[in-house]
Amino acid sequence: MRNEAEVNRAIDLYADTVRRICFLYLKNDADVDDIFQEVFLKYLLHPSSFESDVHEKAWLIRVSINACQDLLKSFFRRRVRSIEEVTTEPFYLQEEDKGLLDAVFRLAPKYRNTIYLFYYEGYTAVEIAGILKRSENTIYTWLDRARKELKKQLGGEWDGK
Repeated sequence: MRNEAEVNRAIDLYADTVRRICFLYLKNDADVDDIFQEVFLKYLLHPSSFESDVHEKAWLIRVSINACQDLLKSFFRRRVRSIEEVTTEPFYLQEEDKGLLDAVFRLAPKYRNTIYLFYYEGYTAVEIAGILKRSENTIYTWLDRARKELKKQLGGEWDGK
């Protein structure tokens, strides 16, 4: 079990990354908050140390993705619908980024994750392959297909840079 200082350091460094990944999956602030707490509780209880900060960040990303997927697959989530479906947008978006974010949300989860990790978190395809437990060539294929889909959705406006 980790001490309070270690957990606070991890939250300071990785809170934004964990929240963004959770929001990509869940699109709901309340669920994001729940998963955020769950991820850092798992971090607190994780018994072994990490090789480096990069390994620690990759572990947190993987745990975040798994926790979101578990929530989406849960019996309650599949069987219950809210009375009102509220569309929420993250507060940190600029007006011109909303169209791109909407297009990214419409991508299949494997493409959405790959695009997010590559462009927003700055991971290489090799690193993403390790995080998502896929081959490097699969990641390159997903990036290519995601870029083509985004370009199609945005009417040829997006160049992937």
